[in-house]
Parts: sequence; structure tokens; C-alpha cells
Amino acid sequence: MTYNKFRKGVFVVVYALPGPEYLLLHRKWHWRGWEFPKGGTRAREKIENTVKREVKEETGLGAVSIIPFNEHGSFIYDKRTQHERKVKGFSYRLFAAEVKKGKVKISKKEHDKYKWLPYSKATRVLKWPNQKKSLKTVNKFLKTCGHSKRFKNTP
Repeated sequence: MTYNKFRKGVFVVVYALPGPEYLLLHRKWHWRGWEFPKGGTRAREKIENTVKREVKEETGLGAVSIIPFNEHGSFIYDKRTQHERKVKGFSYRLFAAEVKKGKVKISKKEHDKYKWLPYSKATRVLKWPNQKKSLKTVNKFLKTCGHSKRFKNTP
């Protein structure tokens, strides 16, 4: 069966100051690799609440602040995931969420480990172009909005 719809959701670049350091999660469900928290919006859920919920569900951390970006993207699921979710892929809007660096409680169903990394290392660990672009967008924004004196290891 061919699916045409996309699941709507969010990509959330989670960071902690000073630094910043970015939180990457190692995915083990559906595919293996490093990613940001992400997830679908529920019916009648405000998108900012989706961001808060996904950060909490996937990391156990609460967002101190949320920054929306006018950046959108999408990707196609593999055939198995399309069949499971009854959609073609995932379309997202980019957000950044500042958290206080603390004990991360990963979602064991989806992830098996995590890393806090500076920009220069995080961008090398990420595999997909949309992830790298999202990280670059957030990093550039943080550098230009007054956090630059606290930055280390950024281009």
C-alpha cells in the first residue's frame, strides 16, 4: 500500500549553557544513529506543548525556554515504518529548547544512550543533512543573540 500523508511534528535541538552543549540521543528503534528529540503533534495539541512533551518524554528534562524557527523539513520513512504508522513520512518544524544540564533519562524504547557535545563534535556525529542543517541554524542563532561570549568550540 502507498501512503501519501506525512506525520506532522517537531525537531528539537536541545542545548545547555554555558557552552552551549547539545544533547544527542542514540536511536535504536527503526534505525540506528544519533538524533535530536523529535515527535508528532497530537490532535488539538499546541505545537509548543509538543516541544515540551517530547523533550520531557525523550530526555526527562524540562525546557527552560523554547525558541521557534521558521525552518521546516521532511523525510520519508522506510517501508516498515510507513506500514506501521500508515503515513509516508514525517514533516517537522524546527525548535530549540534550553535545558539545565542534569541527569538525562532516555526513552529506553527508542534510545540506548546519549551525549552532550559542543557544536564542532555534534555536527560530525550527526548523519543526516536535515539534522546538520538544524544544528547549524540553532548554533548560528545562539551565537548572534548574545550568547557568543559563553561559546566554546564553535565555528
